[in-house]
Amino acid sequence: MISEKKLAEKRLTEAYNNAKIEYFDDNSKYIFFSDCHRGDGTPSDEFAKNQNIFLFALEFYFNNGYTYVEVGDGDELWEHSNFKHIRLAHDEVYALLKKFFDLGRLIVLYGNHNIHLKCSNFVEKNYYKFYDEYNEEDIELFPGITPYEAVVFKHRNTGQEILTVHGHQGDRMNDKLWHFNMLTVRYFWKFLHSVGFINPASPVKSSEKIHKIERIYSNWIKMKKIMIICGHTHRPHFPKVAELPYFNDGSCVRASGIQGIEIVDGNIMLIEWRIRTDSDGGLHIKRKIVRGPEKIEKFDLRNNETYLQ
Repeated sequence: MISEKKLAEKRLTEAYNNAKIEYFDDNSKYIFFSDCHRGDGTPSDEFAKNQNIFLFALEFYFNNGYTYVEVGDGDELWEHSNFKHIRLAHDEVYALLKKFFDLGRLIVLYGNHNIHLKCSNFVEKNYYKFYDEYNEEDIELFPGITPYEAVVFKHRNTGQEILTVHGHQGDRMNDKLWHFNMLTVRYFWKFLHSVGFINPASPVKSSEKIHKIERIYSNWIKMKKIMIICGHTHRPHFPKVAELPYFNDGSCVRASGIQGIEIVDGNIMLIEWRIRTDSDGGLHIKRKIVRGPEKIEKFDLRNNETYLQ
């Protein structure tokens, strides 16, 4: 059997070779969120607790001209086979995402928990439009949308590339064996999940597994000299000095709030949105820069031997 390291290298290379190319420059603005795991509003729906934070953050990014990049596992399609229930539970979220889509500012990648989006028939049936039972008419949602496994962001002037994938590529249980893992989640772990248990196959459960994924992805970065933005592990990561440019945008289901990666004015930074108190005890949703900003060109490995020792 091929090792997980070799599998990840092979899958990442395949994803890179087949990726959509998104050109950007120093005037571009992107916000990367992943692992929303939007559910049906029941106790197993981890996203529900952070929905208001997410909406507030997304309104900010919409009003300030950002493109929203959802880096996989946006919808929890492992636990919920009917997307209609997810859409109804979070209708405000989809109304706002549609505003991004209508202006050409929405990029969607699929992860393991919404790998169904790789099937064009599933996407057309569920995401192009929906039936409004109250008004008895079809309503457009994301007509013609194409979700991707990978997107390569390529700088118009320098040619520097950033590979963006969900991060499950090469994680055997969540990649090659995803169908088996999905069935255990849907018919077993879903119910334990609602009372706090986590599937041991999930990378969130094991720090050893998280670190293994990070090491494997860093090895691919070193070989290919291409920086990566991903999610999947739910562990935010922004490289320290002389570390290889592996970036992880965290998740939208942590108790502390939601994390993401921003690219703006040629800079990259790790941010967090959470509820904070003011001096009078009032609650407010605030954005905090956790790491950065750093110039993206700093992480261009093509002519930078510092990272390749």
